[in-house]
Amino acid sequence: MGSGQWMVEKRSGLENDSFRNEHETASESGCLSIIVLGASGDLAKKKTFPALYHLYRQGFLDSNEVHIFGYARTKISDDELRDRIRGYLGKEAEVVSKFLQLIKYVSGSYDTEDGFQLLDKEVLQHEVSKNSAEGSSRRLFYLALPPSVYPSVCRMIRKCCMNKSDLGGWTRIVIEKPFGKDLESAENLSAHIGELFEEAQLFRIDHYLGKELVQNLLVLRFANRFFLPLWNRDNISNVQIVFRENFGTEGRGGYFDEYGIIRDIIQNHLLQILCLVAMEKPVSLKPEYIRDEKVKVLQSVLPIRDEDVVLGQYEGYRDDPTVPDQSNTPTFATVVLRIHNERWEGVPFILKAGKALNSSKAEIRVQFKDVPGDIFQCQKQGRNEFVIRLQPSEAMYMKLTVKQPGLEMSTVQSELDLSYMQRYQGVPIPEAYERLILDTIRGDQQHFVRRDELKAAWEIFTPLLHRIDNGELKPKEYQPGSRGPVEADELLAKAGYVQTHGYIWIPPTL
Repeated sequence: MGSGQWMVEKRSGLENDSFRNEHETASESGCLSIIVLGASGDLAKKKTFPALYHLYRQGFLDSNEVHIFGYARTKISDDELRDRIRGYLGKEAEVVSKFLQLIKYVSGSYDTEDGFQLLDKEVLQHEVSKNSAEGSSRRLFYLALPPSVYPSVCRMIRKCCMNKSDLGGWTRIVIEKPFGKDLESAENLSAHIGELFEEAQLFRIDHYLGKELVQNLLVLRFANRFFLPLWNRDNISNVQIVFRENFGTEGRGGYFDEYGIIRDIIQNHLLQILCLVAMEKPVSLKPEYIRDEKVKVLQSVLPIRDEDVVLGQYEGYRDDPTVPDQSNTPTFATVVLRIHNERWEGVPFILKAGKALNSSKAEIRVQFKDVPGDIFQCQKQGRNEFVIRLQPSEAMYMKLTVKQPGLEMSTVQSELDLSYMQRYQGVPIPEAYERLILDTIRGDQQHFVRRDELKAAWEIFTPLLHRIDNGELKPKEYQPGSRGPVEADELLAKAGYVQTHGYIWIPPTL
C-alpha cells in the first residue's frame, strides 16, 4: 500500500460533524419510489438510470426499500426498457441484473389522467408490498423531459400521484434545465409549478453544481486561511470561467439553435460557478443561507454592455439541415460581467463558452495582480494564477514564479498542483447526477437552483438575449478547431487578462 493511498484512507474518517448536522432533514428511511418520466429518452438512458445504478451499487439505494418506475409514451415492456439501459450501466453483470429487476415500466401520455392513474396504482402496490403506512412513503419524480411538457406533467402528478399524506413521507420533483428561455417564460413556468408544489418540494437541477470541484469551491474558499485575505479586488485582477468543446452540434443542431450557447451553458452553468466564486461566507452550511448569498451576488451584477460581449458561430454550423440557413444563433460567446459590491468592484468576471474549438475543458482561472515593486521582473514570466480544472481530469494548481535551478539568478514559472487522479488513486469520484439525486432523496437543496435565484439569473441575461434574437447583435464567424473569434482574445486583453505565452500546465502522470 503506497503512502498516498494510506493518507486517503486515514483522512476518510474526518467527516465534519457540523457539516453533517446542518443537513439533517427529513427521514431517509422507509419505502422509496423513484419515478423517471421520459424513461425512454437519451437523458434517462445515459444519465439518470446510470446514476441510480451507481447509487445502488454503492449501497445508497436499498433494494428492500427502493423501486424504480419508468414512465414514457413509448409502448415497451419492462424487459425492453431494461435492455435499452443495460449497456450504459457497469460491467458487474450480477449487480446490474439485480438493479434492473428494481425497474418497472408504465406507458402513458403526459397530459391525460389515465396513464398517471395507472402509474399511481403501480407505485401504491410497491408501497403496500413494503408494508409502508399511508403517508410514510417517499416519492421522487425525475422529469427527464423537454420543458414544454413540464406544466402538464406537474399538473398530472399533483392530481394523481402525490404521496397521500405527510406522515414522515414526501413527494419531490426534480426538474431539468432549461428553466425557460428568458425572464418572462421562466417566471411563467415558475408560477405554474409554484401553484402546484411548495418550493421545498422542487429541485431544479443544474448538473454542474454536482461536479466534484464545483462542490469543493466553498471548502477551498472558507476552510483555508491563506485564501481569505487574497480573495478580493485588492489582489485579484480578473476571473475567467471557461467551458470549451472541440466538437460542434452534431445530431442536435435543431435543438441547440433554439437556445444557443448563452442559454445552454453561460446563463446557468457558468453563472452558478460565478456565484460560488464571488459569494460571501454564509452564516452556516444550511442550504438556504448558501442560496441567500448566491442571490445577493446575482443581484449585484451590473447590466451587460455591448462592448463586453463577443459572439461567434463556427463555419459550417448552418450546413446542418435542422439549422435555419439564416441562423443568428451563437455557438460561442465571451461575456464580461461586473459585480457592483465592496469585494469585487472593478474586477471583471469573464464567462466564455464555445463549441468546435481547439480543445475540450472547463475551468476556473483566477488571475492575480502584478507584484508591486517587482525586483525580479516577474511580469516577463506571467502573473500568479489559481486554476481549478473541472473537466477533464479534475485538478487544481497555482501558477507561481520560482528560481530556475542553476548558478544564475533567473526565474521561471512553475506550479503547485493537486491532480485528483494522482493524489486520490483508487478513490471513485461520483458523477454529478449521482450526488444530486442523493441530495434530493436527503432533502438537501444546497446544490439546486431556488426560484429567486433563477429569476435573478434571467434578469442579467434576458436583455442581451433579446437583442441577439432580434438580430441586433451578430456572431462573428470562426474556424472549427480554432480558439474562437479573434475579437474574443481582444476582449480578454481589454478586460485585463494577461496571457502567459509558452506556459502549458501538464497534468502529472501516475
